[in-house]
Amino acid sequence: MKPFDYMRAEDLQSARRAAHQGGTVIAGGTNLIDLMKLEVVTPSALVDISRLDLSEVRDHDGGLHIGAMVTNSDLAADPRVRRNYPVLSRALLAGASGQLRNKATTGGNLLQRTRCPYFYDTDTPCNKRRPGSGCSAIGGELRNHAILGTSDDCVALHPSDMAVALRVLDAQVEIESLDGSRHLQPLDDFYRLPGKTPHIETSLAPGDIITGVVLPAPTGGLQSYRKIRDRASYAFALVSIAGVVTARDGRIEDIALAFGGIGARPWRDTRIEDMLRGQTVDDQLIQQAGDLLLSDARLLEGLEFKTGLVRRLLSSTLTEAVQ
Repeated sequence: MKPFDYMRAEDLQSARRAAHQGGTVIAGGTNLIDLMKLEVVTPSALVDISRLDLSEVRDHDGGLHIGAMVTNSDLAADPRVRRNYPVLSRALLAGASGQLRNKATTGGNLLQRTRCPYFYDTDTPCNKRRPGSGCSAIGGELRNHAILGTSDDCVALHPSDMAVALRVLDAQVEIESLDGSRHLQPLDDFYRLPGKTPHIETSLAPGDIITGVVLPAPTGGLQSYRKIRDRASYAFALVSIAGVVTARDGRIEDIALAFGGIGARPWRDTRIEDMLRGQTVDDQLIQQAGDLLLSDARLLEGLEFKTGLVRRLLSSTLTEAVQ
């Protein structure tokens, strides 16, 4: 690990200023420290925000405001989350180990980096790690990579379980800018697709700090989170699905679906929801929904198996919702 300066922020203003001057913000550090050990990232200065007052979950306009420093364990165990947003609680508990969840934070989870092995291997070209150097994954060994939202410059996927659940719940990211102003941004706008600039992953500007996440009032319906992975615990999703479905007599009245393990960002396709809404679930409808979701998929060699996993997860989620 290369030497770096360290600053413990006493308030948001000093944190914003230090971040704008090139400092890298650290909260729980569960991903960043690993990247620094491997010299995948080599910040010249760390800005520690762990002592800031951002660790509260509070009621907000019928929903919840989740502070950026709330740990994944505390958020998963919050009784309001377990009661009104069980898809979020289940997604959090499906991610990482208990020890990591005790340290990982809400803001940090949103910013965790891809698990593409070529991104972690500093001896190989990677446009996300070193812009313009090339993508070793394309033509290489593919398994934990995306099939939707990719480009000729990057096929890395977004790894977060939590972000998939937040996406289906229409969560918004609260961001404080360098001038002290705060604004909310939908997750869909927060994450960038790789295009020709895969190293730019979010809309954050220099000096921006994530201060929280806002959940809207709960909508009811059956909430579920399913995840397929290579082993029973402590593994990233090959494919996952978060669903919030309201159904009556076998007919879908309202639905929201988001997918993990297949997209360059937490993936949601409202075309599928529009198609399913008002329909009676049967095998033909499930097939059509899968076809529509995968119609834009780019199936490089080694990633074909993901289509079958997507269809099975979609089928089990829709079937459970109407039973």
